[in-house]
Amino acid sequence: MAGNSITIATVLFAIAGGILPTLLWLWFWLKEDAKKPEPKRLLVACFTAGFLTVAIAIVLEDAVQNIFTNTLFPNDYFTPIVFFAIIEETLKYFAVYMIAFRNADFDEPIDAIVYMITGALGFAAIENILYITAAVGQAGAMLGIIAGNLRFVGATLLHTATSGIVGIAVGLAFYMNKEKKHLHLAIGLITASLLHTLFNLSIIKTDNIGEVLFVFLLLWLLIVPIMLFFEKVKKIHSKTNKEEFI
Repeated sequence: MAGNSITIATVLFAIAGGILPTLLWLWFWLKEDAKKPEPKRLLVACFTAGFLTVAIAIVLEDAVQNIFTNTLFPNDYFTPIVFFAIIEETLKYFAVYMIAFRNADFDEPIDAIVYMITGALGFAAIENILYITAAVGQAGAMLGIIAGNLRFVGATLLHTATSGIVGIAVGLAFYMNKEKKHLHLAIGLITASLLHTLFNLSIIKTDNIGEVLFVFLLLWLLIVPIMLFFEKVKKIHSKTNKEEFI
């Protein structure tokens, strides 16, 4: 493909490169919940909601960028990055909340993690597509393949981890009163936003591929405690045994 050209083939390539890795991740996490799987219609709805939420995030992030670039602090790149993380983590949560958390099928703590990760992977899928489309259009298919692989182990993993954290917080508070649920949610969103911010800053600050891969390695390591919490939340079945997991 010629540089700086966006063709139908480019778009199809980007769609495949953006969606297939996220579907692989989704299969992995759904396999962990195979004993009592969630309704496919809700999973599809959450994935689609996450997918569509990117458009809102782009509008809000552009507004934040314009505010800081044109009016407030034009040389401040840190604060907008913090806002970007907060916007994306909050939007992913509310997308899943509107679709799944108010549904009767949201009936056990582990559901919170499953639905949050599903929505996050939908969000990551469209981000990947946009990113790969730009990369292929600018420098051809090979760069697009490289970009796709990096997105798979980087941003896709980030969205899985951050939304997994929010899902864990919601799951741990599943049988608690409303005040404790709100507290857990706030802690989850703050933690997810901080992690998201640190990832973005780390990528911006890295000067070579080795440093980028090191950041990705740290994200991989973060998946380990998330999987451990996944198993803990899975064991919360009633109010009688929930306290040991707090």
